[in-house]
Amino acid sequence: QVQLVESGGGLVQAGGSLRLSCAASRRTFDSYTVGWFRQAPGKERDFVLAIGWISGTSYYADSAKGRFTISRDNAENTVYLQMNSLKPEDTAIYYCAVASRWSQMSRGPSGVDYWGQGTQVTVSS
Repeated sequence: QVQLVESGGGLVQAGGSLRLSCAASRRTFDSYTVGWFRQAPGKERDFVLAIGWISGTSYYADSAKGRFTISRDNAENTVYLQMNSLKPEDTAIYYCAVASRWSQMSRGPSGVDYWGQGTQVTVSS
């Protein structure tokens, strides 16, 4: 069982930046793939980006390329989502997600083994 604790959401103006954190409690991320999904009001939960905990290989949705970056801190057992040049359409609840491997997470929300509680990101125009 992996418990995920997220932090870092908030309100920011368009063009601004935010950094979200996802820490694993009770155990480490081991060999999992750790990523982020987001869900805007009235829309489906969509994949944003992910990283292989051991390999460090990262995976990005087109919407995240060039603006968002994922990184990990092995010592802190934490994954970070750095979001730059934020746009109003980035407004959503962001969820940390863990799957046993990328091929599983790449299937979408149904492939996720564990979810964080979600953190709200609001980008004002």
